[in-house]
Amino acid sequence: MADEWSREGGHEPVWARWRRPGPSKAEWRDDVWLALAALAGAVAVTVLINSMGASPWDHGPPLVEQIAWGAAMTLPLVARRRYPLTVMFVVAALLIAVQTRQVGDNLVPSVALFLAIFSAGAWGKDRARARWARIAVIVGMFGWLGFGLVRFLVQPMPEFEGAAGPLDPVLATVLYGIGFNVLFFLSAYFFGEMAWVSARRQAELEHRAEQLRRSQEQNTRGALVAERVRIARDLHDVVAHHVSVMGVQAGAARRVLDRDLDLAREALRTVEDTARTAIGELRGLLGVLRADQEDVPDEDKAGETSSPGLDQLPELAELARSAGLDVEHGVYGEPRPVPEGVALSVYRIVQESLTNVVKHADARKADVRVRFLANSLEVEVADDGRGRPGTSGRPGFGLVGMRERVAVHGGELEAGPRRDAGYRVRARFPA
Repeated sequence: MADEWSREGGHEPVWARWRRPGPSKAEWRDDVWLALAALAGAVAVTVLINSMGASPWDHGPPLVEQIAWGAAMTLPLVARRRYPLTVMFVVAALLIAVQTRQVGDNLVPSVALFLAIFSAGAWGKDRARARWARIAVIVGMFGWLGFGLVRFLVQPMPEFEGAAGPLDPVLATVLYGIGFNVLFFLSAYFFGEMAWVSARRQAELEHRAEQLRRSQEQNTRGALVAERVRIARDLHDVVAHHVSVMGVQAGAARRVLDRDLDLAREALRTVEDTARTAIGELRGLLGVLRADQEDVPDEDKAGETSSPGLDQLPELAELARSAGLDVEHGVYGEPRPVPEGVALSVYRIVQESLTNVVKHADARKADVRVRFLANSLEVEVADDGRGRPGTSGRPGFGLVGMRERVAVHGGELEAGPRRDAGYRVRARFPA
């Protein structure tokens, strides 16, 4: 039923072939109570009419038989939703039989026929069959009405005492009978059709609501996946950069430990500071993964750092210098506030670029430039390296992450070798 409400090949919507499900247990119980109420009404009306002597017929069957006919007319309504067409034909045939036997009650049988025709329109699964079956019953009932009118006209006419209208009493009687029955049968047909359309629309709305719920679940899962990818990318940037610096400083400390304790101590202090910075950033990222931030203890929240941005770029340059790389950091143009997401993306691009220079470029110098242009913010990281022997020339996940960060903000990324030597990464974010 997943695609039941879609269109196929530009033709009619598939829901035009919808079939109404059968009645529920609650609806079945309601039909039982309806049939019992109709039976009670038939008994009461039959007793009252016979007691008043108000039967339209001169001679009728005994009271017990009339009550039996009332039961026969009303009890089939129990199955009016489960077998609507069958019930309609049975009730229509019984109505003709009731009037042929000259039963005094004509009200409850008419109500039963109305409900039967209505139910055939509201619950008929095969719409074409339900339509033609109702038309056949209505035509048959009008044929029976015509037969009754002919029989009425060939009999001696009553006196019509008290008739004061402009029309002939016989003509008025015929027009009244035809008009009343036209209204009766058209109402049963129309309201049954409307009930079926209403049920179909309700089913369509429920289906649309279910589709919307599933779509929202998919969007939520997609957002969670995207957030996890972002966190994984940030973890990659943090770990790769800081671990690279720590590895360089630890190697330098090991090499000079026996010759220059002060230099070794300074290198180990850099390792300690770098590790502390990495732990702070990792705590901030892992805080995003907590199920309920309100349950996080205050001391844990205090240890989480805010997202790094443009103000932390000098610290990145200083860390790269501590790894033996000559880094120049410059800001050009009139500085202005930038969105936090853009600032974080700039920081991560510079961080990943300097990490790649330290690990792979075998460079002596690197330039980090931030330009505040009229309509954009541009960051550029360039080095003079020629690549370490044995390093792969294939782009890694770092460059893919840079492109994703820039694409999120509608920017552009250029990355490739420089004309003379080295490598350049340039990212441009629209203002």
